[in-house]
Amino acid sequence: MTWQDKLSDTRSGLRNLNSAIPDTARAFGALSKSVKEGGSLDFKTKEFIALGMSIAGRCEPCITLHTETLVKAGATREEFSDVLAMAIQMGGGPSMMYAAKALECFDELKNR
Repeated sequence: MTWQDKLSDTRSGLRNLNSAIPDTARAFGALSKSVKEGGSLDFKTKEFIALGMSIAGRCEPCITLHTETLVKAGATREEFSDVLAMAIQMGGGPSMMYAAKALECFDELKNR
């Protein structure tokens, strides 16, 4: 399965969940919008933080969504790799495994 397939599956699952709990989904969406638009950090930096947390938290669907966002935001492979290194430093061996998945995802989505 490609990372693009995984993105499609994740979005499909989220649409299904959102229709089951629309009020919660709207509230979560408002929270997401608020934290990404406000504050002193720029959008790309916030997405890098989310990526690092996704790796440390071992959330593959989160990794795919934040990686796609970072690709669209113009993240370079070098910037992306710096975040992977920090996630590994904070999360050890398990984060190394998910960092490898994240880099694979980045490379695929960047080259499509």
